[in-house]
Amino acid sequence: MKRTENLSFVLEGVQKLKFEDRPVPQLQDPHDVLVRVKFTGICGSDVHYWNCGQIGPFKVEKPMVLGHESSGIVEQIGSKVTTLKVGDRITMEPGEPCRRCDACKIGTYNLCPAMAFAATPPYDGTLAQYYRLPEDLCYQLPDSMSLEQGALVEPLSVAVHLVRQANVSPGSSIVVFGAGPVGLLCCAVAKAFGATKVIAVDIQPGRLEFAKRFEATSTFLPGSGSALENATRLRTENDLGNGADFVIDASGAEASINTGIHVLHPGGTYVQGGMGRDEVNFPITAACTKELVIKGSFRYSSGDYKLAIQLLASQQVKAQELITEIVKFEDAERAFQNVKAGRGIKILIAGPEE
Repeated sequence: MKRTENLSFVLEGVQKLKFEDRPVPQLQDPHDVLVRVKFTGICGSDVHYWNCGQIGPFKVEKPMVLGHESSGIVEQIGSKVTTLKVGDRITMEPGEPCRRCDACKIGTYNLCPAMAFAATPPYDGTLAQYYRLPEDLCYQLPDSMSLEQGALVEPLSVAVHLVRQANVSPGSSIVVFGAGPVGLLCCAVAKAFGATKVIAVDIQPGRLEFAKRFEATSTFLPGSGSALENATRLRTENDLGNGADFVIDASGAEASINTGIHVLHPGGTYVQGGMGRDEVNFPITAACTKELVIKGSFRYSSGDYKLAIQLLASQQVKAQELITEIVKFEDAERAFQNVKAGRGIKILIAGPEE
């Protein structure tokens, strides 16, 4: 069958979105797979590119297809594909590493300097009718999982990576700053890993109410005081003694970063996942005198997608509860506006109708 249409949702420039019919991607390698995209979640990075045209060094300099949280159905396979067949339901890992650099060879391919990541300039994303990926970045969904759940594997993998970076252990306490989709999923993954105290922190009471209904064992609304004062109150209200075992920041806010450092007990672990300003004021004395373990976390790497699928399939993490709305492809711009306005938790965009 000859394909001539690939309807795509394109960021043309700052706050300029349009639909565009683009060429259907061609298989570039015998191990490639062509996917008919069925559902795509909207990520904060997509909205940020739309609003600002840039995240750190990544600047939108030409029209770019948005989206990277997607599931779909295999439409075509290369001659050497052995693990998938046409018609299989899959979730898509949207970053293609070089596979040759030192980072790739040791399994930390998320740090590959030549990573081609969907909807990160200059690479097009997955908000289109068709998308091409290598076979090993397409994961078949278990029968128990829906394609809607498949679109949640990408953000869940981010949370899995964050919690694995922290080395969360059974019986531990963790404070998660930011009750957006990734922060909420961090709460769920930490609980699945055995954490018994999971405290969600946010400045929006509605988000905290959802977090408590979801997987947080308790919540905390920061006050107008200093980071140290908020940390002290957080510890007291949640019976954390001299501090929490782990902190994950999924907000990127300077106030959260500072409070997170202060709320940890000596020897605790802090993991930064949220991206805010390039540079922030940081309580370095507290970090040093408490001998904290401080780590960054970037996307996901070896094993994270497979574990995310297992957590979803077993319903140890009920990520589908985050889905607020599913909109038609032609309503994609309205969906972006809703995410920007903070309406809902996770909005999915259905693929173009055939």
